[in-house]
Amino acid sequence: MMERETSFTLGFLILIILNLAATRVEPLHIRWKVLLMKMEELLAFGIPLPMLEDVRLMVETGIDAYRFSISWSRLLPSTNGRGPVNPKGLQYYNNLINQLIINGIQAHVTLHNFDLPQALEDEYEGWVSRDIIGDFTYYADVCFREFGDRVLYWTTVNEPNVFALGGYDKGNAPPNRCSPPFCATNSTRGNSTFEPYLVLHHILLAHSSVVRLYKTNYMDQQGGFVGISVYTLAYTPQTNLEQDKVATQRARDFFIGWIVEPLIHGDYPISMKRNAGARIPTFTSIESKQVKGSYDFIGIIHYTNVNVTDNSGALNIKLRDYTQDMAANIIYREDMFSNDEYSVTPWGLQEELDIFKLLYGNPPIFILENGQRTASNSSLEDVSRVKYLHGYIGAVLHALRNGSNVKGYFAWSFMDVFELLDGYRSSYGLYYVDHNDPELKRYPKLSAKWYKRFLMGIELDNDPSITA
Repeated sequence: MMERETSFTLGFLILIILNLAATRVEPLHIRWKVLLMKMEELLAFGIPLPMLEDVRLMVETGIDAYRFSISWSRLLPSTNGRGPVNPKGLQYYNNLINQLIINGIQAHVTLHNFDLPQALEDEYEGWVSRDIIGDFTYYADVCFREFGDRVLYWTTVNEPNVFALGGYDKGNAPPNRCSPPFCATNSTRGNSTFEPYLVLHHILLAHSSVVRLYKTNYMDQQGGFVGISVYTLAYTPQTNLEQDKVATQRARDFFIGWIVEPLIHGDYPISMKRNAGARIPTFTSIESKQVKGSYDFIGIIHYTNVNVTDNSGALNIKLRDYTQDMAANIIYREDMFSNDEYSVTPWGLQEELDIFKLLYGNPPIFILENGQRTASNSSLEDVSRVKYLHGYIGAVLHALRNGSNVKGYFAWSFMDVFELLDGYRSSYGLYYVDHNDPELKRYPKLSAKWYKRFLMGIELDNDPSITA
């Protein structure tokens, strides 16, 4: 992992640029000219123009690492999700990875991001079944074999805590499983009282199986790194009452410790086992040993902070789901299902990084997502996004100075994309995508220009976008 220093001169910041995962040899303007010269030749080989244009924008912006997900169904589209590799899918990802590497951009790949082959959902209900462990390992094996000579950083599953809760407790995310009275949507499949725990258990076992596969079959030749990502919130007690302080730690156990403690200690947090009882699965001694230490890094996804109050009375309810087992009320600053802008409270991310250092042994960390939400089509002058990025990147620097083992930072997102919670109603991109244009033309927002200047180390002391 290459780290570079660049000037972020706001009187006191000399910031380590964290997302430079590949050494840049040529100056930026030379890389851009070379890329433009290659385009005609590459188009002749069937590489789509939008891909080339997007990589050109990455080069122009100065990005040295790009994170994307592989679609399991695109790569293995057979009726059982385990058949032969789709040549067109393979060509697409090879083209993308090659273009990134040619242009000095490190590829960071996620294997599962809410995207399971429908065939496996139909055959055995996907992540509810232990059968998924073998099939996910098979899929990962294909990816390591086909792409691992150029991809060094692999995230097995994206934010499994959100996936398990949204997909199997509330039912408002794929595959939309839940049971009354816990559903946030209409659903006739699932059981909210235990499926979230079961699904995440299988995810941890599948993840550790994939890590073991990589260490055994690929590590020596490819020298890469395998991790998993966690959606994090910064938790603060609503009051100074002891019960709210205890509830805050319990909420963190349930949401973050649910994934991280098995990776660090080989078992779930005590509060989870006590409150969920027999509904949360138990690791065998062999499984515990396999899961413990099964990471080269932990990815953190972070956007905002929440307050917490105690709700211990929920434990008196006989029929409970994950939320009631947690016995805490989470008070959000913004509606998670809206396009409201996030409050700029970067101390929350710094606090979470400090907690990872103190409670979890300071594991290597990549900030895999961090960015500001705005209404779609709101404005190209996204000053609030600039202020957000400025504040949160600064918070990462402070955490680094305090000894946090942060290895990289990714702003979410490079361009406006289809968002999990609200589709195209909100945007996070540095680049605006015009959906009324048949060519889906991209336009740089103020944040793209600011980020480019930041990455290039251009003087930012009097930048009006952060001082206004």
